[in-house]
Amino acid sequence: MKILVPVKRVVDYNVKVRVKADGSGVDTAGVKMSMNPFDEIAVEEAIRLREKGIASEIVAVSLGVAACAETIRTALAMGADRGILVETDVELQPLAVAKLLKVLADKEAPRLIIAGKQAIDDDMNATGQMLAALLGWPQATFASKVVVEGDTITVTREVDGGLETIAAQLPAIVTTDLRLNEPRYASLPNIMKARKKPIETVKPADLGVDPTPRLRVVKVSEPPRRQAGQKVASVVELVSKLRNEAKVI
Repeated sequence: MKILVPVKRVVDYNVKVRVKADGSGVDTAGVKMSMNPFDEIAVEEAIRLREKGIASEIVAVSLGVAACAETIRTALAMGADRGILVETDVELQPLAVAKLLKVLADKEAPRLIIAGKQAIDDDMNATGQMLAALLGWPQATFASKVVVEGDTITVTREVDGGLETIAAQLPAIVTTDLRLNEPRYASLPNIMKARKKPIETVKPADLGVDPTPRLRVVKVSEPPRRQAGQKVASVVELVSKLRNEAKVI
């Protein structure tokens, strides 16, 4: 079984994000970039399925600027077999990403697509669902446990009320939640091997997709600074402030 795993290049989660002076977006100049954490979990789950003898090939796909090849190399170092880079300088929004992945899925014919539930840069949480709709495949989002038996995939997913277990027929799409697994670190030998693994580069035009953005960012601004707290001398004063000054949310 072939597994397709989309991986996104984002600002590293340890970096304090800064807004550009003109408010047009986030400043990424000289900023450390890395693979989206939810996508790391997706790669790890695909590797575990291969280690169980369920998957035969793992294809990592990234979409964006040429530097996204570094993100694919990270996935290859973790254990993916080959990569595909859809190279473009156009800002890719979820619908365009889903359309591009749909064409690649038609071409590669994977039995399973495992994606992160969302990217930490825009928190859209939309690509997996859109891709499922375009392909007409069943989907299991926010997965905390994945079991594949034959042509059936059983997924335990996290919902507001607790846990929900659903079963679907392959091919299917799964999006990963934090508690699904803990991604492994790439070893030095695997990092060296990753340099020799193939990465195919294509353009959106090669796939017949127009990635022109449909949404326009009007302004980006930092959240308001938190006001300093206040010390109270007694419980009576605390209750008074809570009653008369605390904001109701």
